[in-house]
Amino acid sequence: MSNIINTLGAGSGIDTTALVSQLVEVERAPQEARLNSREQKLDAQISAYGTLKSALSEFQSLMSPLADNNTFNARSVALPETDVITPNSLAAGAQVGTYQIEVVDIARSQSLAMGSTDDKKAALGASGQMSIQFGEWSYTGVDADIPDNFTINDERAALNIDIDPSDTLETIAKKINDSDSGVQASVLGVDGQYQLMLTAPSGASNAMQITGDDPSLSAFEFNSTNYASVTETQQASDAVLKVNGLSVRRDTNQINDVIEGFDFTLNKSSEGEKLTFAVEADTGVAQQAIRDFVEGYNSLYQTMQNLTGYTRDEDNNLVRGSLSTDGLARSMFSQLRGLIGAEVVGVDSGFTALTNLGIRTQLDGTLEIEEDTFSKAFTENYEFIETLFARDTRSGSNYVDVRLGSYASKTVPGDYEVEITQDPSRGSIGGNAISALNFDAVTDSFTTALDTSVGDYSFKISVDGVQSDTITLSGSYASAEEIRAELQSLINGDSKISEAGAGVDVTYDAATDSFAFNSRTYGKSSSVSFSSASADMANLGISSALSGTAGKDVKGTINGEPGFGTGRVLLPPLGSDAYGMTLNVRPGAASEGVFTASFSQGFAGTMDKLINSILGAEGAIASRETTITDQLEDVSYERSELDRKMSSYEERLTLQYLNMQKIVDSLNSTGSSLDGILDRLPFTAKD
Repeated sequence: MSNIINTLGAGSGIDTTALVSQLVEVERAPQEARLNSREQKLDAQISAYGTLKSALSEFQSLMSPLADNNTFNARSVALPETDVITPNSLAAGAQVGTYQIEVVDIARSQSLAMGSTDDKKAALGASGQMSIQFGEWSYTGVDADIPDNFTINDERAALNIDIDPSDTLETIAKKINDSDSGVQASVLGVDGQYQLMLTAPSGASNAMQITGDDPSLSAFEFNSTNYASVTETQQASDAVLKVNGLSVRRDTNQINDVIEGFDFTLNKSSEGEKLTFAVEADTGVAQQAIRDFVEGYNSLYQTMQNLTGYTRDEDNNLVRGSLSTDGLARSMFSQLRGLIGAEVVGVDSGFTALTNLGIRTQLDGTLEIEEDTFSKAFTENYEFIETLFARDTRSGSNYVDVRLGSYASKTVPGDYEVEITQDPSRGSIGGNAISALNFDAVTDSFTTALDTSVGDYSFKISVDGVQSDTITLSGSYASAEEIRAELQSLINGDSKISEAGAGVDVTYDAATDSFAFNSRTYGKSSSVSFSSASADMANLGISSALSGTAGKDVKGTINGEPGFGTGRVLLPPLGSDAYGMTLNVRPGAASEGVFTASFSQGFAGTMDKLINSILGAEGAIASRETTITDQLEDVSYERSELDRKMSSYEERLTLQYLNMQKIVDSLNSTGSSLDGILDRLPFTAKD
């Protein structure tokens, strides 16, 4: 018994601590291996999706030039070295051709110096309203320097500046500069005297006529009856140039509308010197963009193949991609490959698929350009290449332009039947016939000039709900046309109307001898009315009793559904397939009946939309990454639970072995007390 006790006791040599640790490790190992394997796989997927996002993003950047119509309308120009003109820009789509330019004269701005004083900061004591009108002067005199007759430019609003007695030359200059009228004002000091210098926009029709409604402003007036106090340092003139032999006049030296898309500046006149150059289509930009796309796709294809398929390592062992078992990744790969070989939705003629351009899919899945077909397409069918890759909108109406709004990504490509049922219109008001006694209806002129400074020719007009200040005619007019131009200039120059962005076009109808006032905006908020008019204005057919007609919003349907019309713009119903398109409608569209509006995203737009659906904040990859992250959190939670269970298991084993140790200690103690007991028993024989 003593030997048994010794075997079970502390003297047995059993390391209970090590034994507990080993038992716990045996219990933990398979579960921890499972968690480690799962965590490693999820981490690999996260990393793989990061690689995939980077590859897709890089590939998507190659879609931008292909989705841009300008890529397929690139132009080049070879201009001879010259200081006569300076090229500023050549826009995509510029008119191709050979051109010859001769600069006969350059445009100049009228400059006026006035208001001489020896202290530029001293109050001038002048008050009233200074009116600056724009137009063209004719001159008389030996040196053609006396302003004789002024023709108003009705396209430029008059500028009215209120002058206070406390104003100085500097404050007047600031008021003019702050008006944003195009007139530049400055104060110049010469020989101890200061003058206000006004410089008009360049061009013969942008010269200034200055009048004041108070005698204190006479020093600033420049008109046919009062100009002596003002020095005209430079007369206004137009730029004159010849383009391919045709004479062209412009009011500026910045020329951007003679050769479409070519912007250049005239530096000096050089009559007799002819510059010859050519604007040509630059197809190389599009070719390189397409080659970059093919190369980029092949790189993306290889990346996705490695991630979702199988490859071989250096030892020729088969290696499975981190996303080979990920159904979402394989589905995205399939969508991309499917789009490469599919026809572009919305393109009904010409090139409808990449294969038409000579882009072929090889046996290994990558793309290759068949050079002969590719070259022939650029030579013979270049216009088809643009519609294949870039967005394209078409309208079957001469009165409707189809454009894309900010929600174009939601528009479903295809053809849509459109019918305009109500043309847009502008608010207007028509005057009565001119009844002035000296008006000749046959010649539409006055037998003697109408002097509006005699009497009261004033009125207030409301345009699009904005009421003007009192507007007054104060000049002398020889014809109805002169009054028409003056009315349009003064109304559009009214501070309240101009600040609100409103305006009118004033017309004269020779058949009825009357003026008409048309708002420059379309829609139901467009209106024109006279809130007051003096008795003398009735001689010109204008009175507050006139009744105007409000404008109308465009109305129409897209695929039979009513659209939303505001002004000239018709929008498809919210949520419809056409939503994202914008129809800009001109009067006359309602007479055409049903027509077709078409839209195509193009290959690049379609590919870009697909990649956006994958890479977007709420896209497929973001959703998958969220799922993987949640799974990693689950692994972390399970690992914590495992630690808790193993800790509990370790405590239980330790307690069990502790109890066992107590039993062994007790047995050891009992064994010691039994030692020699036989010798002490009575009647025990001894050897």
